Order: sequence, then C-alpha cells, then structure tokens
Amino acid sequence: MNANIILIVLIPFLGTVIGSGFVFLLKGEMKQGVQRALTGFAAGVMVAASVWSLIIPAMEESAHMGKLAFLPAFIGVWAGFLFLLFLDEFIPHLHLNSQCPEGKACNLGKSTMMVFAVALHNFPEGMAVGVVAAGWLTGNGEISIAAALALSLGIALQNVPEGAIISMPLKSTGLSKGKAFCYGAVSGAVEPVGAVLTIILAGIMVPVLPYLLCFSAGAMLYVVVEELIPEMSEGEHSNVGTIFFAAGFTLMMVLDVALG
Repeated sequence: MNANIILIVLIPFLGTVIGSGFVFLLKGEMKQGVQRALTGFAAGVMVAASVWSLIIPAMEESAHMGKLAFLPAFIGVWAGFLFLLFLDEFIPHLHLNSQCPEGKACNLGKSTMMVFAVALHNFPEGMAVGVVAAGWLTGNGEISIAAALALSLGIALQNVPEGAIISMPLKSTGLSKGKAFCYGAVSGAVEPVGAVLTIILAGIMVPVLPYLLCFSAGAMLYVVVEELIPEMSEGEHSNVGTIFFAAGFTLMMVLDVALG
C-alpha cells in the first residue's frame, strides 16, 4: 500500500491514542462542561467532514447524471444511516454518562460496553478516511491526496478529545491508568481497520464510489444525531457545546478547502 495512504489511515488512530494518554496527565474526573465542549467539537468536525469531504465530492462525481446527480448521495446517506442504526440495535454498548445499555442484552462489563460505544462511533470515521483515500488511489479527479489528508487530520483532531472522553471516565470506574489508556486506544483501532476494508472494497467497485462516499457520510451523521448532540446538550443548560460545535465545523471546513 502507498506510504502516503498508510500515513493517512493511521493519523486518526494516533489522535485517539494521544487523547487516551491524557489519563496519565489529568487528575480526577473530567468536568461536564469540558465533556460538552469536546463532544460539540467532535460533532462539528464530523458534520463538516460529511458535507465537504464526502457528500459534495460524491455529487460532483455524479454530475454526468444531470438532474439525478443527487441520487447516489441520497441512496448512500440513507444506506449509511440505516447501517449504523442496525449496528446500534445489535451491538451491546453503553454511552457516556448513561446507566442503561443499548443493543442486545449481554453480560459484558460496563467498561467493555463503553469501549464498544466509542468503537461503534469510530468505525464510520475509518470508512470515511478509507473511501476518500480510495478515491485518490483510483485516479478520481474530484479527490486529491491533500483532500484525503485534510479529512484524516480533521478526524484525528476530534479523536484527541474523544480518546480523553473514554479513558478518563474509565479511570473513574476503578480501572488503573494503564488499563484505561489501553481501553481508550483500542476503541480507536477500528478506524484503520475500517479504512483498509473500505479501500479494498472501493478499489474493486470503483463505479459505486459516490455511493460509498455518502454511505460514510450517512453513518457519521447518524453518530452525530444519535450520540454526540444529546451528549453535548445533556444536564443543565449551557451553550458551550453549541459554540464548540461551530468551532469544530469551521475548522474542518477550513482544512478541507485550504488543503483540498
């Protein structure tokens, strides 16, 4: 695999590892206001990435379809959304600050289900990086290596706070700092896996690249609506999550336009 692609695939995972490492630097539990800010930032990055890095390139790629150029994006977004809905109903997981597990009933521990929740969140991000990288590898004129790098960096930036958000609560449940770090890092390992699988799939099925781009977008938008927005708004009213959503959105927009 191309060295540039390997780097692009691994950068988001590195962001999660760095964020998980904050468990060694910070004492006590993470304040709710900080959690809201970090979650809002992550949501903003994911929405902007879905639009600028995935949906718009997919519609440009489908321009030859004329008035039906929206069709691959429409189908892809719905497919990605429904796919994550299925995984959300099937895979046992526990969201941050929640005491009620979701998915199929099981005997897994709280820490494991929290990691599953973040892994479920991270998988579509890996898919997004993979499909954009595949678009460049297959010679798609609408996607540059810089665009793939911009998406990878943007997701890595929002993975840093996500890594901290998973490792810090795990430490507060009684896990050692080392175990909390490992759990947090492992939750991000699905990203390079998802990216590589998507690159392989897209390489075989080049004609459906617009659908794959929007499939990833739909999956990420599901995560934002179902998980991140509720988390950044829960508890006592505060605007911090909304403000950091705008910060994440505009930063990802700048990265994509400036580098892409």
